[in-house]
Amino acid sequence: MVIDPVARRVDGESVRIAKDVLCGGAVAKICLPEGPEDVERALARRGRRRPVVIGDDRALLHAVKVLHRRRELPEVPVSLVPIGALPAVSLARTLGVPLGSVAAARAVLDGTERRLDALVDDGDGVVLGGLWIPGTGGLDRTTPPFETNVGTGLETNEAVGPNGSEAVGAGRGPGVPEPARGPDGKAAADARGGTLGEGGPGGPAGAPRVAGLPEPTGLGAGADVTADVTADVTGVTGADRPWWSPAARTARSALTLLTGPAARGHSLPSCTRLRVEADGVLLADLDRPVARVAVSTVDGFAEVVIHTHAGERPLRTRARRVTVSGPGFRYRADNVAAGPFRTRTWTVVEGAWRLVVPRV
Repeated sequence: MVIDPVARRVDGESVRIAKDVLCGGAVAKICLPEGPEDVERALARRGRRRPVVIGDDRALLHAVKVLHRRRELPEVPVSLVPIGALPAVSLARTLGVPLGSVAAARAVLDGTERRLDALVDDGDGVVLGGLWIPGTGGLDRTTPPFETNVGTGLETNEAVGPNGSEAVGAGRGPGVPEPARGPDGKAAADARGGTLGEGGPGGPAGAPRVAGLPEPTGLGAGADVTADVTADVTGVTGADRPWWSPAARTARSALTLLTGPAARGHSLPSCTRLRVEADGVLLADLDRPVARVAVSTVDGFAEVVIHTHAGERPLRTRARRVTVSGPGFRYRADNVAAGPFRTRTWTVVEGAWRLVVPRV
C-alpha cells in the first residue's frame, strides 16, 4: 500500500478511512514515501504483494511508469484509491474507479481485474487516458490546473534577482504590467480601494490585475458557475447544498485557477504546422494548419481526431501507430504537459496493464 505524500496533506481523513478498510480486509504492508525514489524502492521490494496506490492521478501514473520500466506492468494488477477532488482524479473517474475512498477501498478488496490498452511513445513513456496537441485558435488552449513536467520550460515564470530576492516582473507572465507605485514605493490603490497585486475586493491576495480583462466582483456570476459545478459533483442542489463541502471548495478553487489571471498566463504554446501519420498514411501535412490533434485508445487501436481551422468536420481514423512531427510542439498526456518535441511516435499496446475495478 503506497500512500502518496500529497494525499496525506490534501485529505488525511480519507487516507485514514481507506487504510482502515484495506487493513481490515487484508494483510497489508504500508509504505509512506517522501519522494519518487521511495515509491520505486517500495514497488521493487513488494514481493508477491499487489500494489495499491492511495493518491491522485499523478501517483497512479508514477507507479505505472515505474512498473513499465521494470517490465512488470502487464503482469501486475494495479489498484487505486483516489484521494482528492476533480480535476486531480479525472483520470481515475475515466478509468472506472470510484472516487469515494470507502467504495474504492472495497473495490480493491472485492473488485475484478480489467485489462486496458495504453499508448507507449518512442521515449518509453506510457499514456493511459489520452493526449491532445493544441494549435493556434484551437478548441481549448487553456492549461488545466495541473503541474507540468520538469524541464519542459513551462514550470514557472518566476525569476530571481542577483541578491536572491524576486526579480522585477517575476511571476506576472507576459503582458502583465508592473503595479504602479506611489512616492513611498508602495503599490498604488486602484479604483476599488485595493492595491494592485494585493487582493482588494476584486481578487485574492497576490493576484495581479490585467487591464482590459474582466475581473470578478465578489461572488457575482462566478458564484453561479461554482454552484452549478458543485451541484454536478455532489448531486445536491438548492438550500440543502453545504457551502463548506470539499466539492464546493474544490469547485471554487478550480474556477479561480481556470479563470484568474494566473491561468491566462499558462496556456500551452501553439503549433499549427503539424505532420500527422497513422500507420504510414499521411493525414495532415505542414501546408495544412490544424487546430487540435487528439489521440486515445479504443478497442485495441489508437483513434486519431484532427480538427482544422476551416470549420470542417474533424478527420477521424484508427491505427496501431501514430507519428506527429512539427517545429517544437508540446502536448498534454493524461493531463500532464510534455515537450517540446520535433517528432513523437505512439504505439498501441493491447492489454498493456491491469486495473482493479468494482464488479458490475
